[in-house]
Amino acid sequence: MTVLRRAFLVTHRVLSGTAILFGTAVLCGTVILSGIAGCDKTALNNPYPAHERGENIMYSFFSERPKHLDPVQSYFSNEIRFTAQIYMTPLQYHYLKRPYQLVPFGAASMPHVTYYDNEDRELSAQAPSSEVAYSRYEITVRPGVYYQPHPAFAVDEHGKPRYIDLPKTQLKRKRSLADFEHTGTRELVAADYVYEIKRLAHPALHSPIFGLMKGYIIGLDEYARELAAFAEDVPKDVYLDLDRFDIRGVRVVDRYRYVIDIHGKYPQFLYWLAMPFFAPVPHEAERFYRQPGMPANISLDWFPVGTGPYMLSVNDPHRMMVLERNPNFTGEAYPSAGEANDGQAGLLEDAGESMPFIDKVVYNLEKESIPYWNKFLQGYYDLSAISSDSFDQTVAVSANGEVGLTDEISERDINLHTSVAATTIYLGFNMLDPVIGGLDERSRKLRQAVSIAVDMEELISIFRNGRGIAAQSPLPPGIYGYRGGEAGINPYVYDWVEGRPKRKPIEYAKQLLDEAGYPNGIDAATGKPLTLFLDTTLVGPEAKSRADWFTKQLRKIDVQLVVRATDLNRYQEKLRNGTAQLYILGWNADYPDPENFMFLLHGPQSRAQASGENASNYASPEFDSLFEQMRNMQNSPRRQEIIDRMVKVVQRDAPWAFGFHPADYNLAHGWVHNIKPNTMANNELKYQRIDPKLRERRRDQWNAPVFGPLVIVALLAIGGLAPAVIAWRRRERSRVSETSVRAST
Repeated sequence: MTVLRRAFLVTHRVLSGTAILFGTAVLCGTVILSGIAGCDKTALNNPYPAHERGENIMYSFFSERPKHLDPVQSYFSNEIRFTAQIYMTPLQYHYLKRPYQLVPFGAASMPHVTYYDNEDRELSAQAPSSEVAYSRYEITVRPGVYYQPHPAFAVDEHGKPRYIDLPKTQLKRKRSLADFEHTGTRELVAADYVYEIKRLAHPALHSPIFGLMKGYIIGLDEYARELAAFAEDVPKDVYLDLDRFDIRGVRVVDRYRYVIDIHGKYPQFLYWLAMPFFAPVPHEAERFYRQPGMPANISLDWFPVGTGPYMLSVNDPHRMMVLERNPNFTGEAYPSAGEANDGQAGLLEDAGESMPFIDKVVYNLEKESIPYWNKFLQGYYDLSAISSDSFDQTVAVSANGEVGLTDEISERDINLHTSVAATTIYLGFNMLDPVIGGLDERSRKLRQAVSIAVDMEELISIFRNGRGIAAQSPLPPGIYGYRGGEAGINPYVYDWVEGRPKRKPIEYAKQLLDEAGYPNGIDAATGKPLTLFLDTTLVGPEAKSRADWFTKQLRKIDVQLVVRATDLNRYQEKLRNGTAQLYILGWNADYPDPENFMFLLHGPQSRAQASGENASNYASPEFDSLFEQMRNMQNSPRRQEIIDRMVKVVQRDAPWAFGFHPADYNLAHGWVHNIKPNTMANNELKYQRIDPKLRERRRDQWNAPVFGPLVIVALLAIGGLAPAVIAWRRRERSRVSETSVRAST
């Protein structure tokens, strides 16, 4: 019995061990498979918190922390993309209409402008500039507009400010605005706009437009001197009462009206009223932030105080910035009119609806383009520019030059939005140079020949992936006075062929060169080859290829070109001294008026002779006379006629080889609506709308977890243990057999 019992126990142990090993293998596989089955398949790679799923939130990025969010200093594009959403400037650009058109924003209506002579007598609107001593802009503020909630407006039960004149010991414990428990608000008034104009002269703020504005706003220069003298005895970090002095040409009329007096006649001043420099700033905010002991990161530069549709709720420059809907913003109607094809493009579907549409915008810090691009393709960013790294993957150009998206991108319902920037890049000729300069027929034909030879269409194709259009004049599209089509081509460089401009043949350029006295590129007077010099600041890998390209262009007409690369300081010095022969420059519009481009060729603005912006030192009595007539005119058929004459003059004289106007290419997912590029307006966020539900469906589709490898691992876990189980069972069975034999004997 003892031997039989022992054999039974061994057999039982074999069977039990087999069951345990097999059960363990099955359990491992079951755990893996059940984990897969129970996993939330929509959140495995989502970089955002689960509670934001389906929320009305737009996701974007920033690559560099904005240095200034104080509107008196904010000037760069990475700053204005925030300030333009927060502040209500008196005017703004119509979102849809082109050419660009100003409309009221913080103002109840367009400013009322009157003109006066030296005797303070009112003149007619058509009075010539020579008779106008000063212009008066009367601006009426829209009533019922309130500031965002902010501690600067917080008051106690007695109506006194809660957070003014706080002791330093108390302020040192503050780390952010959230540490101030109470907030308040008040109505926007005319005095807030006047206060911001006074801040242009604040000695501690260094506004970038003060130097320009003191030449226009009457009394601003005098005010700045008084303020500077007063501020000498006041520490820089202490509140400076700007209202102790008045600006002679700026005053409050009543609660909702203020006036600004401008020297002479300067219609372009209206465009400055759409810039953040003239946005309202309440004196309470200045006083709050400038308390002694206030931490450096609690300031207008970090946390603006505005009346616009959004407010900055998070400013963490190493991680994210967040704009949230201003709860005190009363709304604004989406435009009901635009360009002819805007309705067909779906841009009028929200006409009359109250803006803004988006509740919150999260900007994440992204220093590298590739991670950002991948997140965009996954649907985790709503909008994207197209970098050179992703251009070929994204954009397809047809045989006839039409630009579209590749199949891979189109299949994701991504839309391409292109726009031509209010920018002109040009190859300039120094008109003071004895070879290439001058207004005589010989030098004109030489410059025209060079203009034909330098193929700007090819440059755009090779070096800009086709992103741009060849320029026909100084004016880019969208600027009043620009002519498109056959009416706008430069007849000295192009022919109109089959509905589009075609660059004149090289043979014609050689003929012009011959007529200029350089047959086959040889100076007929000296017998020496014609050699021209191009000064540039080109650096990096593209420098040599671009230099070779320009050299090749002039070789087509047998002209030798020497490209002289230099550093920026030396380059600017050559332009200032008028010693450069050919050069390359560009100009971005400060405001969408032809004066802002035509002045680049105005004789009195000569770079070498008057330190102006006319780097070609072009001086044409005919052009200058027309410019003086045009510069201060209101847009009208008469102004258009003068602009057309000016364009014809510079096309003939060719002080520039008109280069190109860059094009911006941007992408938007199909769930983003109301996208229309506007290179002048910066407050586009309030017009845009998203469909969060569609976005979540697409994200789930594009980022569905791939469980196949995990299933294989689970099966391998089960299968991998099988040989061990089998071997173990054989060994144990052998032992059982031996035990049974012994028992039987």
